[in-house]
Order: sequence, then structure tokens, then C-alpha cells
Amino acid sequence: MQRQTSISAFRDYQKKLDAASKAGIPTLVIPAGTCGRASGAEELIQEAESLLSDRQYQGKCLLRVTGCHGFCEAEPSVLVEPEGIFYPKVPRVAIQAIIQGAIKGEVVESLLFRESKESLPLRCQRDLPFFRSQVRSILGRNEKVDPVQIETYVAAGGYRALCCVLEKGNPRWVVEQIKTSGLRGRGGAGFPTGLKWEMLAAQRNGSGKFLVCNADEGDPGAYMDRSVLEGNPNAIIEGMLIGAFGTGANLGIIYVRNEYPLAIENLTLALQQARQLGVLGERILGTDFCFDISIVKGAGAFVCGEESALIRSIEGKTGEPRQRPPFPVERGIEGKPTAINNVETLANIPRIIEDGAESFAQTGAAKNSGTKIFSLVGKIRNTGLVEVPMGIRIRDIVYDIGGGSATGSAIKAIQTGGPSGGCIPASQFDLSIDYDSLSQAGAMMGSGGMIVMDERTCMVDVAKYFMNFLKDESCGKCYSCRKGTQRMFEILEDISMGKGTVEALDLLEELALVVKDTSMCGLGQTASNPVLSTLRYFRDEYLEHIEHKRCPAGVCKQLVVYTITDDCVGCGACVKVCPQDAIRGEKKKRHIIDRSACVKCGACRSACKFGAIVTG
Repeated sequence: MQRQTSISAFRDYQKKLDAASKAGIPTLVIPAGTCGRASGAEELIQEAESLLSDRQYQGKCLLRVTGCHGFCEAEPSVLVEPEGIFYPKVPRVAIQAIIQGAIKGEVVESLLFRESKESLPLRCQRDLPFFRSQVRSILGRNEKVDPVQIETYVAAGGYRALCCVLEKGNPRWVVEQIKTSGLRGRGGAGFPTGLKWEMLAAQRNGSGKFLVCNADEGDPGAYMDRSVLEGNPNAIIEGMLIGAFGTGANLGIIYVRNEYPLAIENLTLALQQARQLGVLGERILGTDFCFDISIVKGAGAFVCGEESALIRSIEGKTGEPRQRPPFPVERGIEGKPTAINNVETLANIPRIIEDGAESFAQTGAAKNSGTKIFSLVGKIRNTGLVEVPMGIRIRDIVYDIGGGSATGSAIKAIQTGGPSGGCIPASQFDLSIDYDSLSQAGAMMGSGGMIVMDERTCMVDVAKYFMNFLKDESCGKCYSCRKGTQRMFEILEDISMGKGTVEALDLLEELALVVKDTSMCGLGQTASNPVLSTLRYFRDEYLEHIEHKRCPAGVCKQLVVYTITDDCVGCGACVKVCPQDAIRGEKKKRHIIDRSACVKCGACRSACKFGAIVTG
């Protein structure tokens, strides 16, 4: 790799790489993000590399190792370009057949995706229900890029937006483009990115300005930022470079949690290669623009997702929020003006500059432009990362893209926005996914976590789970959050054990409102959302626990009594899975449960295919 000393030299270099990438040779694309590796992608890669080094295949088929493509449920998968043939859950022994088929222009029918055993196979990735309704402007680039080879990013058009910005030489133009695009921060609060950059640009440079990428993704079940960092780190670097030029920032930091080893590894290498190429550091592409980026590893504290706590952590202090004003854009790291943007926010910047702010604004909804990546997990058939236009209905994600329930039990609710988010019932699934609509419904966009719950999910237990997480993660600086989250958890635990009262339920709601109104930072102010949203939509379920000492979902063990009904056919499936030998009965006759021996694990209910085991 040779350092590019001018914009024109870089453009020539890009054209050369682009021409080489369009040679028309079939290419196996294997996603090897964290999910892919956990599912066996490394074995596929080793097998493919071994076969492609053989003389009979050399030069006839290529291999590209990438980050996550989004369909985590289907890993390890193989995508064959240029046709876009998609093979899910590929065993190692099938790689040779896929290579031979790619070279001959044939498809291995037996390996194709099927929605069910009876349905016809679907050949192309774009035809799959999971991908069909998505607009994959960010995740789609993961397929084109090997994260450890900057040349692949350049060949795919990378740093073209930076060249455009440097050629114009007008920082104000950059800020106006971002303002026109309507891009809002994807980290949760939804603050207009252009306005934040305008505020930073207005600050005097003095001893310097910081531009920070917040990659401290702490929501359970959320992994959007991790996948973008793992799969396309140069998009974040380019976004930060453009932001730095527009705001006058000269110091860059990517704050990433230490639990993301692959993201840190790929990001570290990407920064090194960007400096070698001449697009990062001193006199970028022969201009007077100078900007460099360093990595700071976080210890995984949830509160460090809040801006002022993140700043203190970067400074080597205890991660806890401070009163504002002054705001970070006025006084941030080391007292210098600081703007903090989320990973996904920065990944959108090159696209806005390259395609035009107006084009970006046309995607999505009013005051909610562009796309949003969500991690779709829980009791859903198609789990993974989905990128959709803002304003799409919850129903479209859950049923069209997600494929509906994975358990056969009806979907009951969806939790959005992470631990500080809220639960939205199935009756509200026509709701538009945008910042205002979710807020009015008692939830929030958050960073983009979506947890799907079915009828076997207890909403009291859900609220208790998230409150347990929040009380442990509270920094403890303000009393209302420190003690309020703890007391809410204790009340929820009592309710789940059959010790709750109607008076305690009223206290729970009052306490949740007090914590919301009196906590200092945004995390404390939203900590009550799991309680308030479940009380709003599922109060009857709370009352069932309190008044009838019964958990309708059969989750709260102290309130569960398992009974075998007359629907039992005596198949013995429940007997085989019971860890306590608490089920007895003759073959083909109704069985019974010895309640004195039953530990209420629920294994029998899960194993029964006839719905003959119920809770009461």
C-alpha cells in the first residue's frame, strides 16, 4: 500500500482498485462477524481457502471474508456474487459443491433457503423475506468490504465522500449538508446531528476540539454498533474525518467497550492502514487538513453510554454523569469543546455526502429521515440485524421481516430501547417506528434493540429483569436513581413471589414517576420505562399476580402449579425431561405430577406437544 499524497492520486488509485474488483470472477462472500464465528464461519473459511488454493480452482473463484450481513439466524452462510445466491447454515462439507456451482454458474438447490420444508427454495438473498423489505444502506456495505483490507473499502467507493469534502474546502457546506439531511443521532436521544456539529463548529478552536465516536453499546440484546465496527470500521473513520473537517475538530476518539475484542482488533488495523494510505493523520491527501483518531477502551459500565459519564471515563475518572450546562460542545474532554456521535450516526455521514442530503432526507419519515438498524431478538423466527426506513410499522418488522413467532405461541409484546425502553403490546403494532411515536407510546428508540415476547412471557418478570439490571448499573450519584431502582426491583420481586399488594402496586407507580422526574441524567430519567409501560398496558397481569396469586405465563415459579389435563395422550415426553422424576403414569394414559417433588422448572410444559400441561 502506497501513501496517497494528493486527492487526484487517490482518485486514480480508487479507479484502479474498482476496475480490478469488477473482473467478473465469481466470489464467495462469507460473513465472519462475532455471530458468524460462533456458528462455525471460520471452518468454512479454512475449507474455502484450502480448496481455492488448489490448481483446478485458482483464478476461477475468489473469496471475500466480511463482517456480519445481518441474518444471524442463518449463520454460517455463504453469499455468491455477482448473482447474489444465498446459502444458509452451510456445513463445511458443502463448500466444494458451492465453489463448483459458482464456477459453472449453477446453483446447489439442496442448500438454498426455504421458509418451510414444504415451500420452494429461494435462490437470491434479495428474495428472502428477511431481506426483502429492508433498505440496507449501511449493512449492505458490509458485504462489499473485508474489514482487514482497506483496499476493499476504497474499491467500493470508500473515502470518495472525504475527497469531495476536501475538494470543496468549505466546512460550513459540510454542516449544512448534514442539517439538510435531517439526520438525528442514532444513539437514543435523537438529537439533530447537524445542529450538534454546528454548535461545535461555533466554538473557538483554542487548544483543540474533540470529536468522539460512542461505541459503548450496553443494551442487552443490542449489537448493531458492534457489527458495523467489526464489518466496516473505515466507514466510521471516514464519517469522523468528514465531521472533523466540518466542525474544526482536530482530536478524535473512539470509545469502545473492552468486551468487543473483534471490533477493537479490526478497528485498530483499519486506523493503521488509513494512516499508511494517507487519509488519516497529518496533511491528509496532501491538504492542510490534519486529524487523527485514538481508541479508548471502556470497562462496560452501562452509565458510560451517557455523554458526560463517557467523558469522565475517557479522562480516566469514575464514569458518572455531571450536571449540565455546560454541555460537552462547550466544555467536554479536558475542558475542550467535544461532540459525541453514535457509531451508526457516523456510518451515515459518507452516504449523505456522496448521495446528497436531499436523497437521504427522502428516505424515512418526516423529521425521521434515513434508515435505522435494529437488533431483532427474542421469541422471533428470524433473528438478526434489520435495517429499515424510519417510520416503518412495528408489525412489518415483526411479521414480514422477523417471520412471526418462533414458538407457535402468539406474540404478546415487543420491548424497544434497551433496559430504559418500554414494552409495547401486540395491539399497538401498527405504531410507526419514529422517535415521537415511540415516546408517546411509553417506549423509546434507544440504540435499536428489539426484544420480541410471546404469550409465555411474564411482563412482571420482564420489568423485574430490567430493573435488576438498572439498579446494578446505576452509578449511584443521585439518590433517587440509586435507591429508587432498588426499591422498584424489591416491589416487583414481591409481586412475582405472591407477596405483593394493591397498595404496593400504587407505590410502585408513584415511585417510578418520582425516579423519572428527579434523576439527574438521561439514563436515570428513563429507568422507570419498563415499569411504567408494563403497568400501562399489562396492569391486569400485575393484578393477577397480586389478587389471585397466579402467573398467567407460568414464569414466576412461586405462583406456578403445573397440572396435566385430559389432553394427555401418555406419550412420556414429559417424563423423559423431568429432572426430579416427578411425573408418573402408564403409557397411553393420562400422567400426573407429584407436586411435592416438582421444582417448577417448566421442562415438562416445553416438551409437551399436545398442550396438555397447563399452569394454574
